[in-house]
Amino acid sequence: MTIQVGDVVGRLSYDCDVLFRVLAIERGVATLVGEEMRLLADAPVTDLKKMSAKERETDKKRQKEREDVSYRLFRQDAKLMKRRQEYQAASGYEETPHFFEMRGRVLHLDGDLNYLNRCTALYEKFGVPVYGVHMEEKEMPTQMASLMEMVQPDIVVITGHDAYSKAKGNRDELKAYRHTKYFADCVRIARTTVQSRDDLLIFAGACQSHFETLIKAGANFASSPERVNIHALDPVYIASRLSRTSFLETVNLWEILRNTITGQKGIGGIETRGSMRLGLPLKEQDETPQTD
Repeated sequence: MTIQVGDVVGRLSYDCDVLFRVLAIERGVATLVGEEMRLLADAPVTDLKKMSAKERETDKKRQKEREDVSYRLFRQDAKLMKRRQEYQAASGYEETPHFFEMRGRVLHLDGDLNYLNRCTALYEKFGVPVYGVHMEEKEMPTQMASLMEMVQPDIVVITGHDAYSKAKGNRDELKAYRHTKYFADCVRIARTTVQSRDDLLIFAGACQSHFETLIKAGANFASSPERVNIHALDPVYIASRLSRTSFLETVNLWEILRNTITGQKGIGGIETRGSMRLGLPLKEQDETPQTD
C-alpha cells in the first residue's frame, strides 16, 4: 500500500506502538509527527504501515480513557484545593465573604498547531487565561523576548515536538536531541525577564527532551526524566494546576505529576509556588463564570 502525506501510520519496527501522521516524504524517508504524543521522527517508508480506520479508532479510544482519568483527577483536586483556599482566606470573618480569583495567565508556545488548538480548548475548560502562539521550535527563541513583553505572563509553556536520536550521541549530549536546545534557549531568555522561579513559572519540553538541561536553564517543570514520550495535553495539566494554586502555597509535586497523563517518568520538576490570588469584594459586575 502506498504511503502518502497525511496518512496515519505506525512503525513496523516498533510494533506500531505510537501512531503518527506523515508530514513529508523525501527520498523514501518519511517525516512523522505523533497523533497523541509530542514526538517527531523519521522512518523509511518501507517501515511504515498505514493504519486502518478500526485500528485508529481503537487507539483513539485508549487515549481518550487515559485523558479522562487525568481530567477527573484534576477536577477532583481542584475542588478540594478551592475549598481549602476559601476556608483559609475566610477565617476571622463573621460572615463568609465572596472572593474572586485572579488565576495565573499562561503564555503557551507550541510547535504544533493541532496540539495548540487542543490545549487551548482544555485551558478554557479549566478556566485558565491563556495566550497561545504557534511557531516552529527553531523560531521560538527569536520571538521569546517580544512575547514576554507583550503578554506579561505568570506562566510560560514552551513545547512542540522533540526526539532523542541514539545515532547522534548519548543521552547526555544535547546534540542528540532534535529541539531541546531551542526550548532551553527560550527558558534562558524568559529568565532574563523574570529571574525568580516563584514569580515566573515555566514548563518546557516535549517527547524525550533532555530534562536536566531544561531545569538547569531555569524551568520549574520539564520533560522527560526517563526520555519517554509525553502526551500532547500534559503541559496543560501542569500549567493549569500552577494557575489555580494560590501564590501562598507550594504545589505538591506528587499531586501535580499524578494529574498528568504520562506521569513522573515523562515529567519532573522542582518545588514551586502557585500564581493565583484571591480578591475582595466580589461585585456583581465583576462576576465571571469560573470552572471548578
